[in-house]
Amino acid sequence: MELWNDLRLERFVFEGRDALVVFPEEGISNGRLILKSEYWGAFPATEIELVKRGFHLCFIKNVNRWGTDDVLDTQARFVRFVAEKYGLQQKVVPVGMSCGGLIATKFAAKYPELVSCLYIDAPLLDLRTDGNKPSVDEMLKVLNMETLECLDDYHEMPLDKIPALIVNKIPVVMVVGGADVIVPLEKNGALLEKAYREAGIEIEVHCKPECGHHPHGLDDCKPVLDFIMTH
Repeated sequence: MELWNDLRLERFVFEGRDALVVFPEEGISNGRLILKSEYWGAFPATEIELVKRGFHLCFIKNVNRWGTDDVLDTQARFVRFVAEKYGLQQKVVPVGMSCGGLIATKFAAKYPELVSCLYIDAPLLDLRTDGNKPSVDEMLKVLNMETLECLDDYHEMPLDKIPALIVNKIPVVMVVGGADVIVPLEKNGALLEKAYREAGIEIEVHCKPECGHHPHGLDDCKPVLDFIMTH
């Protein structure tokens, strides 16, 4: 039996992609599911605590980290498969950090029927603001674009999906760094917060004023845990 942070982990292949599920201790399952959208094992404190509170945690390796439809559609089929196989609720909590936040946001917008609430951390919502050149080069290749200027005509960024989140009243808990220069707050998470506040949709934001892009998460993850547990 494989363990991950002292929790039982099961690996398998789904539609040709490496996948896994982490299980709560026997007898404490609450029937709910967390989907780590990208970067398996990165800054996992909140996920570990959620599993200890009865959640199952799932992950599937993506073909890219830019939220293309094939990524989102595979994740949706995966969530349905895991929920049915283990007798869980189909509504999942997507957890996404950085590009994982990009994927999680687009997933929630495209498949709101599968989402109970959304937890994102330093989410990249406007691809034109990515301050990491190697990832920009990777992104342009995946999206088949020559330059960042091509993104001006690309309407599949997470920012473009905020209206869908609002229409479907997807609750959001978000952690951000006020000194983030990789994914600048004012051009990413702050725009999501502003749109939600103006629409009167539930959002809880935890800003670490002096923090850059890393580390993700809160020193005390209880506020995020409480938000997710009540949704």
